[in-house]
Amino acid sequence: MIKFENIAESKIENFNGGDGVFRAHIFNDQKNKILKGRLDKGCSIGLHCHETSSEIIYILEGDGEVLYDGATERLIAGDCHYCEKGKEHSLKCAGEEPLIFFAVVPQQ
Repeated sequence: MIKFENIAESKIENFNGGDGVFRAHIFNDQKNKILKGRLDKGCSIGLHCHETSSEIIYILEGDGEVLYDGATERLIAGDCHYCEKGKEHSLKCAGEEPLIFFAVVPQQ
């Protein structure tokens, strides 16, 4: 069982060239990174390529936007974004409330 509240919160400024602070409770067992993340209003994770792994992002709360494959995808609670291995994407909070999400990055 992973209890995110028992994992120290990481605060990463300008993650992958994004704006503001990306906050996350990150579990990493060298096979997978599993995290609960937060982007506050105006914060983002910059455009980056998943050269060696894919990523799955499930939105728990808030409104977000992903830039993926040249298109913008709007995300709300209950939506799931999948970034294939070898593709680029970014993520930003697009609403007034924080964007809270669950993500899995398999270490392939």
